Amino acid sequence: MSFTLIDQGSENFEFTASVWQWKAAVELLRSYDIVSEGSLRQMTYNATGVKVSMDEAAAIASKVRNETLPKMGVGKRMFGDLTITDAPDDMTLHRDSDEQWKNYSVTHEWLEDFAEFCERSKGFQVF
Repeated sequence: MSFTLIDQGSENFEFTASVWQWKAAVELLRSYDIVSEGSLRQMTYNATGVKVSMDEAAAIASKVRNETLPKMGVGKRMFGDLTITDAPDDMTLHRDSDEQWKNYSVTHEWLEDFAEFCERSKGFQVF
């Protein structure tokens, strides 16, 4: 399963995230307190079409660039609980309920791309 973010200003400008990335990203967005809790809840399901305004997208990009990326450092990744690791994803599928959180993370590079998408978009919808 994947999520596609579609720019509200151009149908040809999209950003794609796997469920493994998006679940961690939504938790990061929740920590920023920019998007409403109702919208965040809808974002956990694909194809809802929930909208993020241009102002919200710009604020998200700013938080990613100015707060999160400097804390992470290049070559690291962040889990959904907002902890940071330098261990690469070994693609292990953690099935034990106590370790399932390890399945969801975003890399520094992915967050840079996400911030760029947010900056360039005119707001976006999540599908």
